[in-house]
Amino acid sequence: MKYKFTWTALSMALSGVAAALLSAGSAGYAQQSRTVIFDPQQGIYYADANDPSVRALPVRPNIYMIVGAGGNITVQTGEDGVLVVDTGTGGAMTEKVQVLLRQLSNKPVRYILNTSYRPDHTGGNEGLRGAPPGGGGGRGGGGRGTPIAAHEGVLGRMSAPTGRTAPTPTNAWPTETYYTLYHDIYFNGEGVQMLHEPSAITDGDSMVFFRRSDVISTGDIFQTPTYPMVDVIAGGTVNGVINGLNHILEITIPKEKQEGGTMVIPGHGRICDEADVVEYRDMLTIVRDRIQDAIKKGKTLQQVQAAGLTKDYDPRYGANTGPWTTAMFIEAAYQSLSKKP
Repeated sequence: MKYKFTWTALSMALSGVAAALLSAGSAGYAQQSRTVIFDPQQGIYYADANDPSVRALPVRPNIYMIVGAGGNITVQTGEDGVLVVDTGTGGAMTEKVQVLLRQLSNKPVRYILNTSYRPDHTGGNEGLRGAPPGGGGGRGGGGRGTPIAAHEGVLGRMSAPTGRTAPTPTNAWPTETYYTLYHDIYFNGEGVQMLHEPSAITDGDSMVFFRRSDVISTGDIFQTPTYPMVDVIAGGTVNGVINGLNHILEITIPKEKQEGGTMVIPGHGRICDEADVVEYRDMLTIVRDRIQDAIKKGKTLQQVQAAGLTKDYDPRYGANTGPWTTAMFIEAAYQSLSKKP
């Protein structure tokens, strides 16, 4: 059975019972009434009764995954406030993400972590970082709202040198960057680590490890619907993605018979565990070896694309149309494997 409740800038009601009071006129939040659906059996919140695609799924008691707003968004809640990993595509989706965040916690967003510079992971940065009245930003915000942390490669690709036009608004840029292998944060009673994965999907990818909750938010290094979207121009390589997947496997621990245990939130797709990452890693390793062998034999890109080296995996991960096709993946793999060390 699903329950409907209406959210406004003044109140939230669940099954007719007032759940919380919100401050009127909160900047950055929708002012109109919106019906939200909650499924108590599965613990799922839907941002809009007319659009069930944008929803928040429970992962741990204080960890949720928001899907349908671009790349998957990881949400950690607690006494310190809300921490968000990635912010989706932005625009109209940001309002729906805000609606869900209001249902998950009555506290403000205190931290935003970006796993990549890609627009489907950072498009909502500017919309989500405005601190609600009485909330204020966390450390490092510089008075500009909620701080945004990312690898320095993310800032480099979202900004631009002086005198040039940046591809993204200034207020969407990371305010805290790191250049080492990891960046530590202690928030909501647990250690949170941003782990840099060099030359994976891009040169600035991070995974986020919630140590106490035993959850990893992987960004696009791991995803379930497609082959990895390796961005060669931005420094991505197939071998870097495989190294990142192996790093995930070093951290994850299955509960029983290789199932359960550490939960893995991919950049796109469903909630996973170690066994899912093993399957994806093995697939990519096999395809990598096939393409590498073809390169050693002097095959051209066109010959490799026509050779059907991925055909046994195409029914699950392949595509002939859309933003990331099988041909595009093979080209990216071919280019990254053809580069001299």
